[in-house]
Amino acid sequence: MFIIMMILLGFLSAFLGSIAGLGGGIIFVPSLLLLHQFSPSFSWATPQAVVGMSLLVMIFTGLSSTLTYVKQKRVDLKSGFIFLSGSVPGALIGVWLNQHIHPEPFQVTFGIIMLAVSSLFFLRTKFTLQNAPNQYGISRPYNLSGETYYYSYRVPVAWLVSFVIGSFSGLFGIGGGSLMVPVMLLLFHFPSSIAVPTSMFMIFISSIVGTIGHISFGNIQWEYTLLFIPGAWLGGVAGAKVNQRMKSKTVEWFLRILLILIGIRMILQGLT
Repeated sequence: MFIIMMILLGFLSAFLGSIAGLGGGIIFVPSLLLLHQFSPSFSWATPQAVVGMSLLVMIFTGLSSTLTYVKQKRVDLKSGFIFLSGSVPGALIGVWLNQHIHPEPFQVTFGIIMLAVSSLFFLRTKFTLQNAPNQYGISRPYNLSGETYYYSYRVPVAWLVSFVIGSFSGLFGIGGGSLMVPVMLLLFHFPSSIAVPTSMFMIFISSIVGTIGHISFGNIQWEYTLLFIPGAWLGGVAGAKVNQRMKSKTVEWFLRILLILIGIRMILQGLT
């Protein structure tokens, strides 16, 4: 039963995370912390262990999703590498900060982050297409129905935002996508069909860096982590394929409600 729970948790977190470009960590981490409270079988699930495991599992979630999205030609690699130049050093700082945080403040802060992420999804607006290249920093083309449209951003702003999000990724093990996707949509006006795949590519790379940091601190519980990987791989592939075939609004509404409920639960849990 324990093994089945681990595989299912890996699959569900990766499946939902891949559909919305969240990476799955924002579901994986609080789920394990909640199980830690109610089941002796999860007594090992400390914040440090859970975050390290989350980033390691997200390597496989990100890789399986990215391979699927690359085949669909929906990953903006140039923008992804620009964002990674900020998120990678941020992730390393987040890993270092993770060593100095206790369970109660970790749960409260994580709960607040989840509520903030949920509010960002509520702020999401429909992507506004632009018919001409925009000279606002870097301008990227987007082909739709035979026409070329553009989205753009300034590199210093993109780097700073990515650095902050990368720090949250290393600290909380949420992969960065849970914050990066809303930012790409709202601030940089990426189309969702490009933002989600590009986010999963970034999650793949930044999770490798964060995992290396957590391995160096001895935070990885290998005997448990390996049980999550098969489900995470399958969930990442399935989520990417579903993302291509369906509108994700239903899934996003489910995630909004789920994030609010888990966020409130973790805040109350950390305060008691």
